[in-house]
Amino acid sequence: MSLRALLERAGVQEGATRLVGRSVDGLTAGFPTITALDLGEAMVAVGMNGEPLPAEHGYPARLVVPGLYGYVSATTWLAAIELTTWDVDGYRIPRGWGEEGPVRTQSRIDVPAAGATDPPRRTPIAGAAWAPTRGIERVEVRVDDGPWQEAELAAPHDVDVWRQWVLPWDATPGVHRIAARATDGAGEVQTGRRTPVAPDGASGHPVIEVLVEGGWDRATVPVGDVARRARSSRAILVDRAGRRRLGAP
Repeated sequence: MSLRALLERAGVQEGATRLVGRSVDGLTAGFPTITALDLGEAMVAVGMNGEPLPAEHGYPARLVVPGLYGYVSATTWLAAIELTTWDVDGYRIPRGWGEEGPVRTQSRIDVPAAGATDPPRRTPIAGAAWAPTRGIERVEVRVDDGPWQEAELAAPHDVDVWRQWVLPWDATPGVHRIAARATDGAGEVQTGRRTPVAPDGASGHPVIEVLVEGGWDRATVPVGDVARRARSSRAILVDRAGRRRLGAP
């Protein structure tokens, strides 16, 4: 059910600047009323995959608002919708979370896995990127201190849907640091500044480290953050010339 159509049918009074969803358990989440009116995709969901909405997903109804984090928009087990003002806060706002909660332009690396150990070969670096309501225009990948390289994008389906990407990589022996960044349809480039989830969504480029085998007589490399853990465990890599490498004292 279109949230905009529901609001237009009910009537929105002047000054009703905030929409608050109330759950049957008393939880509240709120966002700007104008967002619901501008986004035709915002909905009150009562079903899923052709079936009534399952209890674990918010039966009998839940709000779905593209472009906003769930803590301000995704009221589950919906009991009421209230049009009010910014004086009424959702549950998480007084607890230190941001008021508006727009989803940031983001990307992630799925392949190779962080901390993976692979042979030297041509291998894909791949993942997904998203920027709801704006879509993804470009994804770039950087290996170590090299240049940003543009990845190939899957065909776009909808601006609200994640977009897959891939970049073929000729992996050479050693420990490599791989980063990615996305550019959305509005031209905004994913920031490299790292912030935590609170108060309004994590940010920063996804970065992984992988070990590519080859040229080593012995290697002790923990799974996970390769460089950090190897240093902390004093792991030693010795190449065939007898030189110590990662984590050597």
